[in-house]
Amino acid sequence: MAWEEKNDSLYRCFTFKDFSEAFAFMTRVALIAEKQNHHPTWQNTWNKVEMWLNTHDKGNTVTDMDRKLAAAIDKLVPATA
Repeated sequence: MAWEEKNDSLYRCFTFKDFSEAFAFMTRVALIAEKQNHHPTWQNTWNKVEMWLNTHDKGNTVTDMDRKLAAAIDKLVPATA
């Protein structure tokens, strides 16, 4: 599944083998987000991670910052996640 732009956010749901894989993914995303100083809104339930990206200081809209973070996140996961 690719990122969807809806409700002024980029949205994607990632599914992993188990909680450990999902949490490890979130840790890798956190390191990238911190480097970019741009942080997702996310939710984790067992093997799923849902993520919303928008730029809060630009009126909660999708900006190039969100697209850049989404592209970096995509590089962390296999195409099947």
